[in-house]
Amino acid sequence: MTITANWSYPTAVKMGAGRIKELADACKALGMKKPLLITDRGLANMAITQKSLDILDAAGLGRAIFADVDPNPNEINLEAGIKAFRDGGHDGVVAFGGGSGLDLGKCVAFMVGQSRPVWDFEDIGDWWTRASVEGIAPIVAVPTTAGTGSEVGRASVITNSKTHVKKIIFHPKFLPGVVIADPELTVGMPKIITAGTGMDAFAHCLEAYSSPFYHPMSQGIALEGMRLVKEYLPRAYHDGTDIEARTNMMSAAAMGAVAFQKGLGAIHALSHPIGAVYNTHHGMTNAVVMPMVLKFNRSAIEEKIARAAAYLGISGGFDGFYDYVIALRAELGVPENLSAFGVGSDRIAELAAMAIEDPSAGGNPIAMTLENTTQLFRDCY
Repeated sequence: MTITANWSYPTAVKMGAGRIKELADACKALGMKKPLLITDRGLANMAITQKSLDILDAAGLGRAIFADVDPNPNEINLEAGIKAFRDGGHDGVVAFGGGSGLDLGKCVAFMVGQSRPVWDFEDIGDWWTRASVEGIAPIVAVPTTAGTGSEVGRASVITNSKTHVKKIIFHPKFLPGVVIADPELTVGMPKIITAGTGMDAFAHCLEAYSSPFYHPMSQGIALEGMRLVKEYLPRAYHDGTDIEARTNMMSAAAMGAVAFQKGLGAIHALSHPIGAVYNTHHGMTNAVVMPMVLKFNRSAIEEKIARAAAYLGISGGFDGFYDYVIALRAELGVPENLSAFGVGSDRIAELAAMAIEDPSAGGNPIAMTLENTTQLFRDCY
């Protein structure tokens, strides 16, 4: 089945195979004359990136690229990106790639208009109101994975290179003006990245659905997002050329990012410090700790998860849903625990202290304390 769509929620989204050809038009629609394409090192020389630069170049927009981006981007990458933007006289950003390229690209576009340090815009209270909006550059987002949903998000995750703490930098203007969601760009993803990013989308939906906060719209989006992952992630994993599956996974990723306005939880609160300290893949880390967090939260979410299981066609209520997650992880080659993932257990106390301070912790259905979070980390080994 061929899927093509133009959406205006939560921003302008051009969904469908081959839509990358509209990249230059999207840039021009936002007033760009000299965009800077920002991506990670791994994507810099790949065919999909070079094709995108060719499209920009052919339209008279140049072919400037910045790719000094780590898997978990930090303020050093950010400062280098801002310098490249200013030195090149650019007037917009094409944020290109998975979570790292998208997050850094969005943050560069935001920070080129600021005089304060990036940490002054952490997602705390109304800190975002400190920003000057006049100099924020327009953004076109082009996801090349189906996981983070950062292309429709109003924040970027930036790691503090000194403290190894991941910070969520937020402003409404982080939301890209146009998204090009072309599933053909995800066809070349290795299986392990398809699995990790897909499980990231599932984690976003699961945690948003489980969050105790009131947001019925996000609740519904999260539930349908989980259904799309259940139906299409195994297909995308086993056959990377399955465009229908790839398209639906791009939709699920965007839905997860929209849904987690309702909140995240312990999966992300654990995953963020693990990724910051050990530089692990974010989505795969989420997948590793997911069953342990489900057990941790069982008393608060058992009935809710039973309703989700029924919608997803899973029998057995909470236990059936838990068994499904275990089976899905096994099918996708996800390590059983943090030990199998290659993460040492020598820094549990430090990780637990970081986890309870993570913004995601506040959305967990059961309050995270140093004591129960330390035990949760032990269970993950």
